[in-house]
Amino acid sequence: MEEHDYDSNSNPPLMSTYKHLFVEQHRLDMDMGAIDVDECELPVIDLAGLMEAEQVCRADMVRAASEWGFFQVTNHGVPQALLRELHDAQLAVFRRPFQEKVTERLLGFSPESYRWGTPTAKCLEQLSWSEAYHIPMTTPRPSTSIRARAVIEEVSRAMYELAQKLAEILMRGLPGAGEGETMVTTREETCFLRLNRYPPCAMAMGGFGLCPHTDSDLLTIVHQQQDTVGGLQLLKGGRWVAVKPSPSTLIVNVGDLLQAWSNDVYKSVEHRVMANATLERFSMAFFLCPSYHTLIIPSSSHVHDDDAHYRSFTFGEYRKQIMEDVRSTGRKIGLHRFRTR
Repeated sequence: MEEHDYDSNSNPPLMSTYKHLFVEQHRLDMDMGAIDVDECELPVIDLAGLMEAEQVCRADMVRAASEWGFFQVTNHGVPQALLRELHDAQLAVFRRPFQEKVTERLLGFSPESYRWGTPTAKCLEQLSWSEAYHIPMTTPRPSTSIRARAVIEEVSRAMYELAQKLAEILMRGLPGAGEGETMVTTREETCFLRLNRYPPCAMAMGGFGLCPHTDSDLLTIVHQQQDTVGGLQLLKGGRWVAVKPSPSTLIVNVGDLLQAWSNDVYKSVEHRVMANATLERFSMAFFLCPSYHTLIIPSSSHVHDDDAHYRSFTFGEYRKQIMEDVRSTGRKIGLHRFRTR
């Protein structure tokens, strides 16, 4: 089946479910579909350099995380054949009728893994025109052997190992950090893979496939699975810029926890996905997280107590605060809740 050939019964009922938002707000503050943004080339880090020119490669990664908060990696070790196989599996699971997706377990995953729209949205700016499967790494394996499930697990494992390696490089790249310094310990039970689909959005004013946000983790790895649709944009210098899709690379971005840990040396940058009026879009994202009781505090080797930009907090506390804010305001407030200066 071609990617553009799909039964509309597979689409979640976004327009009918959120019609009250359209009644209450006929247009967004600005016509999103008419916004012209420049296309950017993210810094590219060739991870082969870790073997050939390690110090230069590490320094380039630290610079990109500091100046952009985003970068691309090549020679990352995740086989392209495996990523193509994941895309095929992703097509199959999203092609199922919507009613099956909301009522039937997928490949042994929890029914709660399927999500669509934004239940907490209080206005159109908070509505994400998308559907997704959130798949924790530690979901129990089903009794039956299904290749699609195995592919998802293989990709999760490869992304976890890569993300750990990149996060350690960035933590050790902080000013004054040494080999003996304690790193943030990540845990499989809090990490997850998210399979994304952004259906066509024919709203006259355009729409967010994913609303502007920062990631609430340490590090995120994204694979844009199509080289023609695009849609990912990030905030750079106060302006939105579009990220050119490149299926042969992986996109890495700093999360809130790493920004806090680095005392703002690294930047957790606001980003969004713009929905396409006529084309669907697919992507995959892996989120590297610590245990819920892990204490996040600016690293003592390069920050004096009086210079800390954040009070200490646990990942569990951070998640709880975010959920409370989203329920009450419809949006995430994030690190601003924990700033000391």
